[in-house]
Amino acid sequence: MGKAKKQVHLNVFLRQAGHHAAAWRHPKTTPELTFDFGYYKQLAQTAERGLLDSVFMADGYVGTGRRLEPFTLLSALSVATTHLGLIGTVGTTYNEPFHVARKFASLDHISGGRSGWNIVTGHTDATAFNFGKETHLEHSERYKWAEEFVEVTKKLWDSWEEESLVFDKASGISIDEAKLHEINFDGSVYRVKGPLNIPRPPQGYPVLVQAGSSDSGRELAARTAEVIFTAQPTLAEGQAFYADVKGQLAKYGRSADELVVLPGFSPIIGHTRAEAQELEDELNAFHDIHDAVAKLSERFGVDLTGFPLDGPIPPIIDPKGIESVNGSKSRHQLILDMLRSDSSLTLRQVVNRLASARGHLTYTGTPIEVADVIQRWIENHAADGFNLMPPIYPGGLDIFVDKVVPELQNRGIFRTAYEGRTLREHYGLTRPANSYSIGPEEAAAAP
Repeated sequence: MGKAKKQVHLNVFLRQAGHHAAAWRHPKTTPELTFDFGYYKQLAQTAERGLLDSVFMADGYVGTGRRLEPFTLLSALSVATTHLGLIGTVGTTYNEPFHVARKFASLDHISGGRSGWNIVTGHTDATAFNFGKETHLEHSERYKWAEEFVEVTKKLWDSWEEESLVFDKASGISIDEAKLHEINFDGSVYRVKGPLNIPRPPQGYPVLVQAGSSDSGRELAARTAEVIFTAQPTLAEGQAFYADVKGQLAKYGRSADELVVLPGFSPIIGHTRAEAQELEDELNAFHDIHDAVAKLSERFGVDLTGFPLDGPIPPIIDPKGIESVNGSKSRHQLILDMLRSDSSLTLRQVVNRLASARGHLTYTGTPIEVADVIQRWIENHAADGFNLMPPIYPGGLDIFVDKVVPELQNRGIFRTAYEGRTLREHYGLTRPANSYSIGPEEAAAAP
C-alpha cells in the first residue's frame, strides 16, 4: 500500500455578511441578520454538513456593534450541532484567568468536548480606554502577560483530577476532595489560589489556538498553541512561515504534528471562472475605495488621497519601522510586504486586494481550481489546512461545501465522515494528561 495522503483541516471563520469589505452591500447577503441566531445556526449546520473541523468567532472590545459575543453564540450553536468544533476569541490583556478557565470549561462540558480558545492579546489604546486604562500595554509586554495567563488557566483546568466527581449516594460523598487542588500560583502578573469551581473539561484543555504572525506571536504559538491562524498571501511566504514556526517546536519538547497551521483563505468561487470573476467585480464595485485609501493613509501616516487610483502606488514611508507599531504588528508587516513585493500594483489594486480578505490568501476561480490551490499548499508544506474566509455568506460557504468539499474527498485528502466527536479528535491532537496525574518530571516537561 502507498503512503496515506495528508488530510486537510478546514475551519470556517464566521463573519456577519462575509469577509469582503463590501459583502454587506451585495444583493445576495443579509446583513440585517447579523444578530439573528437562526442565521448563524444555518451557517454552522452547513459547515457540519460539509464535515468541517470547526467554526470560529472573532471578538473585540472596541468599535461599533458588529458581532455577537462568542461564548454566548457558541454555547447556543453547541446544541444545534453534534460534531462541529466551536472556537472563540478571548483576549488575555482585559480578562482574568479564573473567569476564562471557568467559561471555557463550561463550553467544553456543554458541547461534549468541542471547544477551542483563540488566544489574542488585543490592540489599540481605544480598547484600553474601555477598561479604565490610560494606554494599551506594550506589544512584547502583552505577550509576556499572555504566556502567564495561559499557564494559570491550564493549571486551573488541572486543579480537578479525573474522576473527582463520585456521587456515591450510599456514603453521601459527591466529590472526592483529595482530587481537588489549590494551584497557589504566584507569578509576575497573576496570583491565583484555586481550585477552579467546575470539573476539568472533557478535552482536558479546550484546543488552544493562537492568531498572529509577529515574532512574539510565533514564539507564543511554538510554546503554547495547538492551532495557529495566520495570514500568508503566497505559497512561498506560507512555506517560510510553516518551516519557521514548526522549527521552533523542538525547543519546547514538541513535535511538528502538535501544531496545526491554518492560513486564512478567501476563495471567490463560481461554477465557471467567468462567474467567479463576475462576483469579484460586483464586490469591488460596491467597495468604498476612497474610504479605503483614507484608512490606508492613516495606517502609514502618509496622505495617499491625492494620488490617482489607477497609477502606480507611491512608496510607503514607514520611518519608525515595525517596532513602533503597538497594535497588530503582523498585519502591518503583511501590508508592507505586499506593497514592496510588487511595484506594479496600482492604488486601486492594493485597496481591493485588502478589501477581499485583509491581506490573506485569495483566489478567484472554479471549485476544481480552488481544490488545486488547497492541495498545492498542503503537499508543498505551506499549510496543514485553511481558515476559510468566504467573501459572502451564506453563498460563499454553500458553494464551498457543495462543490469544493466533494472534490477534496475525491482526491482522498479530506474526510468522508467524522471519525471522532471532540475538536481534538478532528485535528488529530492528543488529550493532555492532568499534571496532578503524572510525575513531577513529566509535568515540568509538558508544554
